[in-house]
Amino acid sequence: MRRRAWLSRWRPNSPVHRALGLLVTLTVLVSALTCVTSAARSAIERDVLRSGGLTQVHLSSIETGRSVRGLDTENLNRAREVEHVAEVVPDYVSSVYTGDSDPGAPTFDLTTHSWRPSTRPSVVRGELPRSLRPGQIVLPAHSGGVDFNRYVGKTLPAAYTRATGEHSGTPAHTTFEVVATYDPERQSDGPDTAYLAPETAATLAAAKAGTTPERYRSTTGARSAVVSVTERRYVSTVARELRRLGFSATPATDRMRDLPGVFGAAERGHRIGVLVVLAVAVLTGSLHTRSGLLDRPVSAPRRGSLGEAMLTGLLAGVIGSALGLGGALLLRGPSEGLLGLEVPLSGLVPGPLWATAVVLTPLVGLTVGSLLGGRLALRRDPHVSAREQS
Repeated sequence: MRRRAWLSRWRPNSPVHRALGLLVTLTVLVSALTCVTSAARSAIERDVLRSGGLTQVHLSSIETGRSVRGLDTENLNRAREVEHVAEVVPDYVSSVYTGDSDPGAPTFDLTTHSWRPSTRPSVVRGELPRSLRPGQIVLPAHSGGVDFNRYVGKTLPAAYTRATGEHSGTPAHTTFEVVATYDPERQSDGPDTAYLAPETAATLAAAKAGTTPERYRSTTGARSAVVSVTERRYVSTVARELRRLGFSATPATDRMRDLPGVFGAAERGHRIGVLVVLAVAVLTGSLHTRSGLLDRPVSAPRRGSLGEAMLTGLLAGVIGSALGLGGALLLRGPSEGLLGLEVPLSGLVPGPLWATAVVLTPLVGLTVGSLLGGRLALRRDPHVSAREQS
């Protein structure tokens, strides 16, 4: 009997059921955005915790909308003098490329960064030191068809550019000791990145600019820097003091709150999307219930419309959420590529609050819409009211 009652409420030609496709489509989009956002946040949280980000503040020499302090030698020393700062490691950017004319030598072209406390890529071979010594290098496991794993523990010849004029330069040759390789698909600085000691990175950047390392550090300065704080409880205090001094300072933990790029847009999208689904469901339930009351036989029970709305909303929520999760699973690979981090499968499942909101929003919207639509129809149409009383 109970099954028969439910089936009687499920009328395929019912107006509210015709809205099922629209609600499912909207719920799929919202669910997918919610799952992708959850996955990105989970991956970033893991990376921040693994790299010691709870006690780090990131400095940048560029900030949109305002002028900030550069990261030259004088300003970096001023940052080091802030209370509770343990160390400041600047990031100097340059490049290295094939440095051997031997036809059997590997052909590569890599961007170089300073090895910083926040740098913790997934190791493929070798061991990652806490800091690199001058002359040491950490390479991607493979880049441009070259397998660098076979060079771990060995010497790699390379070249870098030494400027000879305003728009000209010549290759300068050197060698590096390869201490480790990392998974290039799990790196936020990009897949074709090599890491050097800050002193070596500054030397390469200065040579490319046609100046000495000392002059480069004191004039051009670093692109960014990582400030290590003595204890986690002082991070906000240090960041606030650095900003007061004119630095662009951001605690590393802010990465967990402010998602980057398309993921930030996805986060805003799924929040707005839930409201859109709710509004569409309320409007759909209201309009269809009002029209249904006018066309319904007198013998048809009014509570049947409410039952149809609730069942349709529940189906839209469950089906849409499941399909959205499947869509987010398909987007896992591209998400890892954009983030440069591994996205765990468990991270695709949003928290209980958002998961419940996505599933129940169509149900709540259609139910509320049906109740409002019924009340409006009874108030404004005397014929409907008379039929309900009879």
